[in-house]
Amino acid sequence: MAVKRKMTRKFLEDAFAGESMAHMRYLIFAEQAEREGFPKIAKLFRAIAYAEFVHAKNHFIALGNPGKTHENLQAGIDGETYEVEEMYPVFKNVAEFQGEKEAVRTTYYALEAEKIHAELYAEAKEKAEEGEDIEIKKVYICPVCGYTAVDEVPDRCPICGTPGEEFIVFE
Repeated sequence: MAVKRKMTRKFLEDAFAGESMAHMRYLIFAEQAEREGFPKIAKLFRAIAYAEFVHAKNHFIALGNPGKTHENLQAGIDGETYEVEEMYPVFKNVAEFQGEKEAVRTTYYALEAEKIHAELYAEAKEKAEEGEDIEIKKVYICPVCGYTAVDEVPDRCPICGTPGEEFIVFE
């Protein structure tokens, strides 16, 4: 049963956002610790990142989520579409206006990758509504920009040029 009171709901939404950011931040910190030769510190960051994921998941469930798969896919479509049509174009324009080259690059990468994500979710939603799963064997993610390819990895990322052999494979 989802939380109904407005103030409690807002607080849980804020807590979900905070725990989600902590989860990601700690995973990124773990990568950095690993690069600097601190594998046990990296392990600690990853473990606590998982704890933050548990907190975020608990808050998300208390808010009445997740829905049925086709509803979750629609939420994914809505989120990706918002990022493509509204959020990232504005963020990128501001970054360009202010001469923030790194922000221009990262917002461009995200914008282009999110377009693909929305398409993939839309295709999956159609199948889910028919009671069918999608036909994919592997998903390839560019570790630099997030470009996503299904079943075949490109020779080079079409967004950022990263070699295909560096893509992360989800089987």
